[in-house]
Amino acid sequence: MKKQLRAIPAVEKVIQKIGKTELPRPALVTLIRRELAKVRKEKKIPDHDAIMSQIRGKVSSLQRSRIQPVINGTGVVIHTNLGRSVLPKAAQDALQSVASQYNTLEYDLTTGERGSRGNYLEHNLAVLCGAEAATVVNNCAAALVLILHHFVNRDPNRKQVVINRGELVQIGGGFRIPEILESSGAVLREVGTTNKTSIGDYAKAIGRETAMVLKVHRSNFFMSGFTESPETAAISALARKKKIPFVEDLGSGAVVQTEKYAGCEHEPTPAEILKQGVDLVCFSGDKLLGGPQAGVIAGNAKLVAALKRNPLFRALRCDKLILSALEATVDLYLSGQDNSIPNFSMLQTNETELFARAQKMMEQLTALPLKISVGKGNSQIGGGTLPRSAAPSVVLEIIPQQFPVAELATRLRLPKAGLPVIGYVSHGRFKIDLRTVFATQDAQVVEAIRSACIDRLQ
Repeated sequence: MKKQLRAIPAVEKVIQKIGKTELPRPALVTLIRRELAKVRKEKKIPDHDAIMSQIRGKVSSLQRSRIQPVINGTGVVIHTNLGRSVLPKAAQDALQSVASQYNTLEYDLTTGERGSRGNYLEHNLAVLCGAEAATVVNNCAAALVLILHHFVNRDPNRKQVVINRGELVQIGGGFRIPEILESSGAVLREVGTTNKTSIGDYAKAIGRETAMVLKVHRSNFFMSGFTESPETAAISALARKKKIPFVEDLGSGAVVQTEKYAGCEHEPTPAEILKQGVDLVCFSGDKLLGGPQAGVIAGNAKLVAALKRNPLFRALRCDKLILSALEATVDLYLSGQDNSIPNFSMLQTNETELFARAQKMMEQLTALPLKISVGKGNSQIGGGTLPRSAAPSVVLEIIPQQFPVAELATRLRLPKAGLPVIGYVSHGRFKIDLRTVFATQDAQVVEAIRSACIDRLQ
C-alpha cells in the first residue's frame, strides 16, 4: 500500500501535466489537493493515467461552472436555468456606466450630503404600477418575507395569515410558499379546498388572530374544471371591512397587456390589482418585467414606508448594479419603449422571419453529413409565467448521419471554441428553436454545428 501511495503524483507535477487553464492557481491547487486526498483514501489506488483523467475532468467541470453566456435554442423565453430575462441594451449600458465609475448610490448632488438609496427608481416604479409608493428588494421571495415579517410581528396576538389552500404553490428550486410563510413566524390559516374557495371561507377565517390576508397569483400553473375562487375585489372589500391588510403576490410582474403578443393570455398587472383595493402587491423584476433579479413592492405609501423602516429591509436591499439596471428597464416602459425589452421583442418576431432565417442556416450546412429540416414549434414563456401561453415558432431539426443525436447535443453544449449552443432532443432530432436565438447569433450557431461535426469525424 505504501508503494501505491508513493505512486500518487505531487501537486506541482499534476499542475505541469494539466498545463494552462482558466483557473487561478490557488483554486487549481486546492482542487488538485482535494482530489489527491480522495485518491489516498481509496482501498485500491488507481494508476497514474486514471488519476490524471479524474483530475482533468474535475478541472474542466469547475471551469464550465463559471457563469458564461450561451445561445438559447430551447424556445423558452424566460429560462430560469439560463439566467431568466436578457437585459435590454439600456440596462446593459447602465451597468457598464455605473460599475466602471463612482456613482451617486447614496449621495445627493443637490445638497452635497448623504442621500437616500433608490429614490429615482422608487418614484418611477410607483408611477409604472399606479401606486402611491414603491420600493425594491433583492427578489420576490424576499419581498414576501419582508411583508410577512412586518405584519406578523407587529402584534404577538396576531400571527395568522389567511390564504387560499389552492394557492399554496411551490416555486423554483423546490421552495414552497407555506415554508416561506412559516419562516417569517407566520401561522398559516388555510381556507377553502384545493379547487373551490368562496368569499365566505375568508369571512369565517378572519378573526382576532389575523395579521393579514394573502393572495398568491397562480403564475406558474393553472386550474380548470370544477373550480371556484373569489375575485381580488371581493377579498379586498372584506379585508377592508375587517380592517385587515390585504397583500397579493403577483409573481411574474407583467406591466403591459401581455395578450397583445401572439399566443399569450392576459396576465394581471400591478396597476389592475391595486385598483381593486389591494394594499400591497409584490412581483419579480427578472420575469415578465424583463429586468434584473429583484422583488418589487408597490401600494399604500404608509405601508411601504413602514417596510423600509423594518431592520430586515437593509439585509434585503439591492446594490448599485441591480438598482441601475432596474432604473433603465422601468424608464423604457414609461417612455413607451417596451418593445425594446428582449422578452417582448422575441415574442413579436413573426414566423415568416424565423422561417427565412432557418432556411438560410440550413443552406449553409448542406455539405455536412446531417439530415436537416425546418419544422414548427411552440415557444414557452417560461420563468414560472403565463403557463397556458405558447408562441408559434420555427425550429431547425437536425439528425446526424454518422453519430448519435445525443452526442451532437453534448458537443454543441461543450464546444472547443465559441459559445455553447443549448437546444433539446425530441423524437430523435436535435432541435434549435429560433425564437430565442438572436438573429445576430445565427452565424455562430451554424459555425458551432459545423465544428461539432468536423471535430467528430476527423
